[in-house]
Amino acid sequence: MVNVQHHPDRRCWVVFIIVLVILCSGAFAQIRYSISEEVQDGTIVGHIAKDLGLDKSALTGRGYRIVAGSTESLFQVNQNDGILYVKRRIDREEVCERSSACTINLKTVLENPLEIHYVAVEILDINDHSPAFPEKEKRLEIFESALPGARFQLQAARDPDVGQFAIQQYKLSHNEYFRVEVKDRGKDQKIPFLVLQKQLDRETNEKHKLRLTAVDGGKPAKSGDIEITVDVLDINDNSPVFTKELYSATLKENIPTGTVVIQVNATDLDQGANGEIIYSFGNEVDPKIMELFSIDANTGEIHVTGKLDFEKSTSYEIDIQASDKAHVPLKTGKSVVITVADVNDNPPEIEVTSFSSSIKEDSKIGTTVALISVTDLDSGINGKVICAIKQGVPFTLSPSLQENMYAIVTISQLDREITSQYDVTIIAKDSGEPPHLTEKTISVVISDVNDNSPEFSTSPYTFYITENNSPGASVFAVTASDRDENDCARVSYHIIRDGSEDNKISSFLNINSDNGEILALKSFDFETLKTFQFQVVASDSGTPPLSNNVTVNVFILDQNDNAPVILYPLTSNGSEIPRNVNAGYLVTKVRAYDADIGYNGWLLFSLQEVTDHSLFTLDRYTGQIRTLRSFTETDEAEHKLVILVKDNGNVSLSATATVIVKLVEPKEAFAASDVKSATKDDEDSNVIFYLMITLGAVSVLFLVSIIVLIAMQCSKSTDYTSKYLPETNYDGTLCHSIQYRSGEKRYMLVGPRMSIGSTIVPGSHANTLVLPDRRLPSHSWTDYNLWKFVFTTYTYGNNLSDTREHLPRFYS
Repeated sequence: MVNVQHHPDRRCWVVFIIVLVILCSGAFAQIRYSISEEVQDGTIVGHIAKDLGLDKSALTGRGYRIVAGSTESLFQVNQNDGILYVKRRIDREEVCERSSACTINLKTVLENPLEIHYVAVEILDINDHSPAFPEKEKRLEIFESALPGARFQLQAARDPDVGQFAIQQYKLSHNEYFRVEVKDRGKDQKIPFLVLQKQLDRETNEKHKLRLTAVDGGKPAKSGDIEITVDVLDINDNSPVFTKELYSATLKENIPTGTVVIQVNATDLDQGANGEIIYSFGNEVDPKIMELFSIDANTGEIHVTGKLDFEKSTSYEIDIQASDKAHVPLKTGKSVVITVADVNDNPPEIEVTSFSSSIKEDSKIGTTVALISVTDLDSGINGKVICAIKQGVPFTLSPSLQENMYAIVTISQLDREITSQYDVTIIAKDSGEPPHLTEKTISVVISDVNDNSPEFSTSPYTFYITENNSPGASVFAVTASDRDENDCARVSYHIIRDGSEDNKISSFLNINSDNGEILALKSFDFETLKTFQFQVVASDSGTPPLSNNVTVNVFILDQNDNAPVILYPLTSNGSEIPRNVNAGYLVTKVRAYDADIGYNGWLLFSLQEVTDHSLFTLDRYTGQIRTLRSFTETDEAEHKLVILVKDNGNVSLSATATVIVKLVEPKEAFAASDVKSATKDDEDSNVIFYLMITLGAVSVLFLVSIIVLIAMQCSKSTDYTSKYLPETNYDGTLCHSIQYRSGEKRYMLVGPRMSIGSTIVPGSHANTLVLPDRRLPSHSWTDYNLWKFVFTTYTYGNNLSDTREHLPRFYS
């Protein structure tokens, strides 16, 4: 043979030729041989070369071979003579298992030119196996009551051979009771059945020994056998019999558990299990009786297992059953009568016949909560019961017309918010000796009615809002609670909007009806609005709903959102001063105003730009520009000063003023001074005129305030709970303020437009005033200090720094 593995080109040609031969219907041939299994190695199967008509000498040159499969080939071809041999021992049962026809197909190839031949070798079976049973022994149990003709299937024997060498018949050893029948299920499967020919009798013969033999069709035939033992089972034909016609006993109801009441006995004429007796309660026995009594299955003794109660039952009739232990047991029944003797052992029993677990808190006195009945199973004086309710609850027992029936009724008004549930304990005691006492507790829930209005956590509310707040954002919240529950405690909020002048600001507020959160729909401006108040109503969801309202005082807090405004000088017109002035001469004064208050309105002055630092100085707080030294001939005639005015806010805002100082000769200065003094006289006359009008208005206002104070003192009002006072609506000044109270003092937050009637609190940075309290002596605020403060305010009202300069006067 040619090894094509070392010639790739030739392999391709071979594949090509094979495909070509197949496609062109090349030469094909098939030869069929047969051989018996188990033949020796080297046994000739057939002459392939001869059967194919091939010359033996051409076999070697053409490379005749068997195409090997996935398993080792059972055959081989001699290259010299073309004879097919058995390569190794062949076991038909191993190769083909139980198939009736066993054929091995071989594919042989002749190369140069290519020819494919198929060889079919049939493996013939031989009788090389004997029938065998899965077990050596088999045991059968048959009742003696079995009728002739009864069939009992047996395990079939197995024989790997097929056809005539398979199992052909079964033989049973000779006996008069049984015979064997075979059922053929095809595919060499024959199932043996043992058939009863004559009824068995256990008393005559308890066992039968049989031998079953399986025989195949070989010559000589082979066989296998199994031993079969038949045990004859007894039938139960005798019932148990009790030794007595009547069983009875008498017991006291307080007899201890485990006591033997009575013993029953029965016998059975059968033997073995059919004659063994077991005792039990009958199938129809009440389960409650089985809780009180038990029976020993082996001895027939009846025991007390529960507590007997004469008041429940005076006697018990128990069905007892005796049964043998046969497979189909026979049973005999008997009744046992047990009589119970009475003793005094029952406490009173309280039964709630009608009960309202919930009662409204506004129920009238005498409302019935529950109906109870009291019973005692004892008789006579032992059954006489007295009832009462434990004290400490607003309920009592009211007897009814029927004996031992009571009603639980209310004896006082209920309030769920004080007590939401009562545990009512009923006591029942009989009159026996010793007496028995029983207690029963019922829980009475007090249901809610809408009898409480919502209550705010604080009244009034006071909130502070920084100006320039974001519109639509939450600013504060009010909270109210309701002592009721469920819908009666579900609170909703709304703002009172009556359209009055005082409540116009409420139109810019919105409130979350569920949680009381208040949103501002506009941005507030401290300089426009400093304080306002409105009312919020909290309503519950009861029927009818209850509500409560609260006053909300809101104070707007200032932010540094206003830059200083220069009041003087309005332009950069120059100020003329003589050259011969001395050091400390007041050149001019810068006046500024800031609409903010506190630190945000506290102005500081500084020199941002100056032509000569040695000539002028600027007072940081008053804005006064003074000379540092005398002028010389070498000093320039004109000087420019840029003044920076800034407030003290966290983010400081500022403004600048430019002052031109011109140096003139003394004569020119005097001339200019005359002109200015004339102008100033006119201005002063105007100021004095306005001041007189203002002082007159303030006097009138002061007198009105004194009258109001006297009236309030006379009325002796005790309403000091309001911590905050309304704003002083005085528009004749250049200041504004917010008044409030803390403890015994009244305070005012003051801006540049300071209101009258106030004094500055030391350490408050000149922005907080202490107002005289109506409850303090009148000497704490004098007319002199008032007029002095008003005069100072209007004199220096255009510049907060001027006012601050004179504040120490009011501390004395």
